[in-house]
Amino acid sequence: MALKVGQYAPDFVLENHLGGKTRLSDYLGKKNVVLAFFPLAWTPV
Repeated sequence: MALKVGQYAPDFVLENHLGGKTRLSDYLGKKNVVLAFFPLAWTPV
């Protein structure tokens, strides 16, 4: 699913380095967030 410039990313939850949960929406209106996705070297993507 491609996003257009200025479009909000869908909310998601990831485990953080402390074992807790972090949501993208936790930062809405508080901080700038840069999302960068890149495939690992051994994946076919």
